[in-house]
Amino acid sequence: MDIEQLRTTLADAGCGAGEADRIIRMYESGSRREALQQMRKSRCKLMEQLHESGRKVDCMDFLIRSTEKELKQADY
Repeated sequence: MDIEQLRTTLADAGCGAGEADRIIRMYESGSRREALQQMRKSRCKLMEQLHESGRKVDCMDFLIRSTEKELKQADY
């Protein structure tokens, strides 16, 4: 993979400059397995953030449904 493409894709994935630089150094030095391991760790962090966001959306959906139900009952 081209290093600039790797850098761009890491940035697009939300990796900070330090993390991206560390992965790129591993990749360039031939430590591709270590770079892969770090990318997988970063992916796990992203998945945790995704799940946390999903839980927050679920809470907001609950509040919306509850409020809509209260408004509906108040109209009767």
